[in-house]
Amino acid sequence: MSVEIKVPALPESVSEATVVAWHKQPGEAVSQDENLVDLETDKVVLEVPAPADGVLQGIDRAVGDTVTPDDILGHVEAGAAAATDDPPAAETAAAAAAGGQASDDAEPAPQGGEDTAPEAPVAAADAEAAPAVSLDGLSPAVRRLVREHGLDPARIESSSGDGRLTKEDVLRHLERRAEAEAAPTAVTAPQSAPAAEAAPLGDRPEQRVPMTRLRQRIAERLVEAQQTAAMLTTFNEVDMQPVMDLRARYRERFEKAHDVRLGFMSFFVKAAVEALKRYPAVNASIDGNDIIYHGYYDIGIAVSSPRGLVVPVLRDADRLSFAEIESQINELGKRAQQGKLSMDELTGGTFTITNGGIFGSLLSTPILNPPQSGILGMHKIQERPVVEDGEIVVRPMMYLAHTYDHRIIDGREAVQFLVAVKDCIEDPARLLLEI
Repeated sequence: MSVEIKVPALPESVSEATVVAWHKQPGEAVSQDENLVDLETDKVVLEVPAPADGVLQGIDRAVGDTVTPDDILGHVEAGAAAATDDPPAAETAAAAAAGGQASDDAEPAPQGGEDTAPEAPVAAADAEAAPAVSLDGLSPAVRRLVREHGLDPARIESSSGDGRLTKEDVLRHLERRAEAEAAPTAVTAPQSAPAAEAAPLGDRPEQRVPMTRLRQRIAERLVEAQQTAAMLTTFNEVDMQPVMDLRARYRERFEKAHDVRLGFMSFFVKAAVEALKRYPAVNASIDGNDIIYHGYYDIGIAVSSPRGLVVPVLRDADRLSFAEIESQINELGKRAQQGKLSMDELTGGTFTITNGGIFGSLLSTPILNPPQSGILGMHKIQERPVVEDGEIVVRPMMYLAHTYDHRIIDGREAVQFLVAVKDCIEDPARLLLEI
């Protein structure tokens, strides 16, 4: 029985998604609830599970296609068993054509440069010169490459005297085909495939790659922040020696007791919450002509992921211990790398912290995360000479940046907020005593 694979209900305010990866190909066995295909929205990546045990019968939507809720992505033949041998080449080509080049574009976007159009002249020449190769004699590695790229083994030239096909032969064939497709006379890929377009410009190459939905959304929000908010940034510097001494003293005991590493971020989250309590306008947002003062502290932590910058949120950060903050940040970071953050984890923050220092940034001006009115930028810790009690000493210093919306936050409040963060970091006991 054929069972449809449908696009599930999308998160609120999201009307469409893009197919970014198929994890199975037609003819392969699938298990119920196994992830078959990834759909990217402008917020998260959704996994579409197999509706039943069986075999993937066909792919209706290829990588790069735009889909909406209840669209049919493909079909599963429930209860069927996968074939032990490779299907004939003609069937493979037909399945690829019916699936909109799905087998070639099954890798995550934006790679997708392979197409299933008729092979270029160089491939045809290979077909004339190549000896016949038995389908049953393929090694598992060769069989996998042939199936993934929809190739006809009989058209691949063998380098061995007995006509046996090796993995190197297949890779060489793919390389030749790629070179032929890059030539001006090569067949172009259909518009539906978001393939990167490489221009043959000798030593001045260019590559055109479509933006992911997340990257498009990031661009929209950054421009929105620039156009709608009156952004201004104030700076200060903080001596990290007290926090570093405290970490060095209790790091091992903390890790043994809580099974999590004691980092710097938990200190800055605590310090930011304490400062937000003193200056509630920094924790507020604008809605039309109203100012909304939030009586809770949901702190967004900017995280770099393979898909771009995301900002998962620590809910009720004022109620979390140091260990709980570190544990949640680690978990959110892992989920961001895996593309498994949910919509709820990415929305509703009241203030954001971003740490450019992990990439080596010494100083920057962070951009607001709308509709929030403040963001704290951390930077690289660097030893610098400073004056203490009339003497020049070397201290591990960090520049802090606080970007704020000047429409509702006055310069005095913004500066005092940053000074409060600085005081808490330079005297960590304040965080425990809440003073």
